[in-house]
Amino acid sequence: MDNKKLVETVATNMGRTPQDISKLVEAFADVLRTRCGEMDSVIVPGFGTFEPKKRNERVMQNPQTGKRMLVPPKIVLGFKVSNVLKAKLK
Repeated sequence: MDNKKLVETVATNMGRTPQDISKLVEAFADVLRTRCGEMDSVIVPGFGTFEPKKRNERVMQNPQTGKRMLVPPKIVLGFKVSNVLKAKLK
């Protein structure tokens, strides 16, 4: 499901305009960017936890050329599904 379809579906279910829901989705994304950028997790009750993880720098090898390269450290966003949502999906 892409962003447009998500916004339309939520707007229909909530009886709101797609513009309102689009602003809500953008605000949620802004909160995730801000809090996870500060290495703080974001918990959405009944849905899951968004948690930033730091990946260390490492050396990798290009399989085609055999050339070794240094991959810099980076922060990635992980997601853990809540037990409530897991139970509903089963």
